[in-house]
Amino acid sequence: MADIKKMIGVEGQAGHPALCVLPEIEKEDELFEVIWTLREDGRLTLEQIIQSCTLAECEKILKDLSKNGWIDIKDQAVELLPKGEKRAKELVRRHRLSLRMFYDLFALDGAEAEACKFEHILSPEVTDSVCTLLGHPPNSPDGKPIPRGECCAMFRQEMRPLVAPLADLTPGDQAKIVFITPGSHSRLDRLSAMGVVPGSVVKLHQKKPSYVIQLGETMIAVDKDITKEIFVKKV
Repeated sequence: MADIKKMIGVEGQAGHPALCVLPEIEKEDELFEVIWTLREDGRLTLEQIIQSCTLAECEKILKDLSKNGWIDIKDQAVELLPKGEKRAKELVRRHRLSLRMFYDLFALDGAEAEACKFEHILSPEVTDSVCTLLGHPPNSPDGKPIPRGECCAMFRQEMRPLVAPLADLTPGDQAKIVFITPGSHSRLDRLSAMGVVPGSVVKLHQKKPSYVIQLGETMIAVDKDITKEIFVKKV
């Protein structure tokens, strides 16, 4: 019987990884994602990996990964070796980009379950295309960072992304805020207090002499730098 990947969250909402049925070839991927996530949280130990992984043969797979040069295990310390680092980064990147796509562009309930399946079929080329299409998002819907790819370092894009900074809109354009990457928490608090939050629909009223956006019946003047931190999708 296939193993089941259990994660915690509210089903149908961002950050809820749901239940993902894993065929044999994807069980190693499960462990790489667990290792990467635990390292992000500062909780990477052998004991934590075993507790977080629901695969029946978790310890055996860990030993095989160590034997084959993917990871290094010394007592409770676990380290991704160079090829393991590369593989884990690619897996997490595919998963979080898939989640971003299903959650933001398609607004699907159970986006995490779809992302869990989709991440295993993306080639590197398609992954970069998805990233470009989304405007190189820095975070997944649950706030976790999306590992950057080569396409993110390229400032030239082959196609116009569906998600772009508010600054790129033309006066009169209406768009839905997808995510915000503020330079400071205080700036994010000010935007939130004005209702400028992901999911809100705004209209760019003017760019000169200052940027003015319309939110419902309210006109809001914002600095140009802030409009570069608000990423939107035209509606």
